[in-house]
Amino acid sequence: MAKTTGEIIVDRLIDWGVDTIFGLPGDGINGIFEALRVAQEKIRFIQVRHEESAAFMACAYAKFTGRLGVCMATSGPGAIHLLNGLYDAKLDHAPVLAITGQTYHDQLGTQFQQEVDLLGLFKDVARYNQMVLGGRHAHTLVDVACRSALDSRSVSHLTIPVDVQDWEASEDPKSKMFVPSMTSGEWRPKIVVPQADTLKAAADLLNAGKRVTILAGQGAMNAGDELEQLAETLGAPVIKALLGKAVIPDDSPYTTGGIGLLGTLPSDKAMQGCDTLFMVGTGMPYLTWYPKPGQVRAVQLDIDPLRLGLRYPIEVGLVGDARATLRELIPMLQRKQDRSFFQDVMSHREGWNERMHAYEVMEDEPVKPQVVAHQVSELLRDDAIVTTDSGTITTWAARHIKMRKGMKFSLSGTLATMAPALPYAIGAQVAFPDRQVVAFAGDGSFTQLMGDFATAVKYDLPIKVVIIKNNYLGQIKWEQIVFLGNPEYAVDLHPIDFAKFAEACGGEGYRCEKPDEVRPALEAAFRSKKPAIVEATVDPYTPPMPAQATPEQALNFAKGLVRGQPERGEIISTVIKDKVREMI
Repeated sequence: MAKTTGEIIVDRLIDWGVDTIFGLPGDGINGIFEALRVAQEKIRFIQVRHEESAAFMACAYAKFTGRLGVCMATSGPGAIHLLNGLYDAKLDHAPVLAITGQTYHDQLGTQFQQEVDLLGLFKDVARYNQMVLGGRHAHTLVDVACRSALDSRSVSHLTIPVDVQDWEASEDPKSKMFVPSMTSGEWRPKIVVPQADTLKAAADLLNAGKRVTILAGQGAMNAGDELEQLAETLGAPVIKALLGKAVIPDDSPYTTGGIGLLGTLPSDKAMQGCDTLFMVGTGMPYLTWYPKPGQVRAVQLDIDPLRLGLRYPIEVGLVGDARATLRELIPMLQRKQDRSFFQDVMSHREGWNERMHAYEVMEDEPVKPQVVAHQVSELLRDDAIVTTDSGTITTWAARHIKMRKGMKFSLSGTLATMAPALPYAIGAQVAFPDRQVVAFAGDGSFTQLMGDFATAVKYDLPIKVVIIKNNYLGQIKWEQIVFLGNPEYAVDLHPIDFAKFAEACGGEGYRCEKPDEVRPALEAAFRSKKPAIVEATVDPYTPPMPAQATPEQALNFAKGLVRGQPERGEIISTVIKDKVREMI
């Protein structure tokens, strides 16, 4: 029986196991929408308020499930809006397929309305990037696009002229290649393990190390148990790159927490004190936080050979799946009897946690953002999925929201774009309707795509959005505090009543401004069966404490001694004084 191109595309997506598409309707994709209407019992369409949100949702869906995320937009401006979210997927290696409309095939090249060179536009972001020229063509291209995205954990893009979407094609097997689909049983994701001699070389290097440190990222997300076994065998602390925050629990006896500007003192000690570094599934980009080149010997394990040695010089590169490779490698390793390095690094963990806790229980007004993050952390269920934005908000999430085993966490890691916390949460809740999903958002980021809170209401997705509201786009930095309020790097935002906004959308809104109001507001929101926003008004003069701060300096930070009011006799910490000297 003849089918339209749009119907063939939808049928092939269903055959690949796609059950959800995020997007926004438009004239340029009417043919595909008609096919979706016909197949609505098999594949659901989540209508967003902005195409950028659709791409973020597809990215989050892919990150949290490991399955293909799919987003769709009309021609021209709709397709353009997808790009930021698709770059997020590209840089964080999430398998996403973007489908866009295009103008009439016989009007291409004539400056027709909404005509944009979409193949050129998507050339950099999409590993697979093609125009569908008919129904038989669509059958093959959808298969290849899905396989490319899943196999390489990358972005694929298909664009289809609007009239081609309605063309009919017969099912003539001679007219198409055979490309196995996900559900046909012939195609499976690759599980790669390095060759035996390469594994032995890595084992020899790791066995020779006296002070081994492990740096793990999202590529090790399926290998938490193996990482802890590896750490026990090697006496090696596990540092977690931010995208790998949930790879092992924060209360694991083997982890030092995060690294970099948002990291911890124990992680800094582990990285700078090691003689051997084992990087597992990470491309952590902050070169400053690695040991100096040549200071340590290094092994790297990654599924993508192009990333080997990209951040730090390595002697042995392992190309493979993290879990499968570690299972082969661990039996080759000798248990280290000398645990002094591990014990020394871990001896800093208790003190660091005490410093962080000092922030988390402060009763000062205005409320410190760390207080809110800590209370969120305590109220999370064991199955919680947490999303966050990029910016100062990331500091509070990275340091004060604790992952327990079974939780999930993500953000825009490599692109570090603003605004994904809300759409990520929606994508996660669509994928896991029975799990608790919490977006930990900044007020500046949230306002960029806040319209999609109405999407959560429309589809009855009970996400919780905790907004850290300091009324600045960019936190007031300590440089500004020292120089008395010249907000060069922060933009004063007009205050928005986010609680009322939530109610206007049909959700629930709560607010807190004092320390004793934080937990009741969060508890009420988390009990709700509806989408809810908690607006937490916080102190904008709260600089993140440097990981290397001394206990005395940390105490100064925790007591709020840098509030830009020297007339109160407050002491500016040595950390800030040193930084001022550098600036001068």
